[in-house]
Amino acid sequence: MGVDETAGSRLSGARQRLKRWLPAIRIVASIIMLGLLLHEVKLRSLFPVWDESTILWLAAGLVCTTLALLLSAVRWQRVLAAMDLPSRLGPLVSTYLASQFVSNFLPSTIGGDALRVTRLSSEAGRARGGPERPAAFASVVLDRMSGWLILPLLCLVGLVINPTLLHLGQSSRAALALSFITLAALVVTLVVAGNPKLGGRLAGHSNWLRFMGAVHLGLDRIRRHPAAAAQVIAASAVYQLVIVAAGVLAARALGIHIGPTAMLAFVPAVAIVQVLPITIGGLGLREGAFALFLHPLGVAVGQAVALGLLLYAMHLMSSLLGAPSFAVGQRPPSRGGAGSHPHSEPGSEPGSDPGAGSGAGLPGQPLTPAA
Repeated sequence: MGVDETAGSRLSGARQRLKRWLPAIRIVASIIMLGLLLHEVKLRSLFPVWDESTILWLAAGLVCTTLALLLSAVRWQRVLAAMDLPSRLGPLVSTYLASQFVSNFLPSTIGGDALRVTRLSSEAGRARGGPERPAAFASVVLDRMSGWLILPLLCLVGLVINPTLLHLGQSSRAALALSFITLAALVVTLVVAGNPKLGGRLAGHSNWLRFMGAVHLGLDRIRRHPAAAAQVIAASAVYQLVIVAAGVLAARALGIHIGPTAMLAFVPAVAIVQVLPITIGGLGLREGAFALFLHPLGVAVGQAVALGLLLYAMHLMSSLLGAPSFAVGQRPPSRGGAGSHPHSEPGSEPGSDPGAGSGAGLPGQPLTPAA
């Protein structure tokens, strides 16, 4: 027994050390991967040729990335409705924007998705009909998981619509492999989490076991409302199509002329790759994936890298809209004037739980960090 406790203590200590070092490791990985890519290109090839049309393409792309953030909140609302937890869209938009700001700009151990869980399940959130923390966590997990279905399906649809994309050698094989592996992972997750004897016992655990328990909780509620579940899928599809449109517009701004079907096939594939928790914000992974998929279409490595960086920059700019919401915090409900609590200090989130569903590495994010 003493040996087991010692081994468990050592394992826990190793995990804590790895957790502390992981951000630094990911930063180094991002620098190395971007360095290898940039070593192959001329820096001036990363910038567009500025003219009036370039500015218009960039502005339209920025509008799309902003619209995508708003659609993300709509998708989250549909998930909550499917779980019998109807919520007003306004507070969800505010919370989602704040979560994006946290994920993209603050060096915090509490991820943007954890902020979503905290605000949704806080005293103020519950006063508006919001859920308890386990259900809030489940809603965020299922919101992310909707991408496990839509991203690979969009990729496959693009390949089917334009069969010539199936004959690009390594690029075609990689896109197909990513799509089928993602769909297989989705099926396995749903089967395991949907089993009452397996998923039902995991809700109180931590790490990935807690994730499976959250999926079980969400599925148990959603299966009672198939029409609402269909709305979640539709909202997720619209969201991802807007991300594809942003990719098309960013490509035009950079003078990259490839068809929309190619972007429909390969932008979702890039999104699947970039969520691997190897680098910060997918830096390096995203750009390398674009280089892999678009090179057979005549896109130079420098242009592919520029496309990935431009999409990342556009999302960062859109995420700045969440700064006011994060700074204001969340106002607890009024209790008759004199007994009212003052609103939260800027950025404060009562009861924050660093492990409460950061969502790191969950597919369904745009071509940016933690969306």
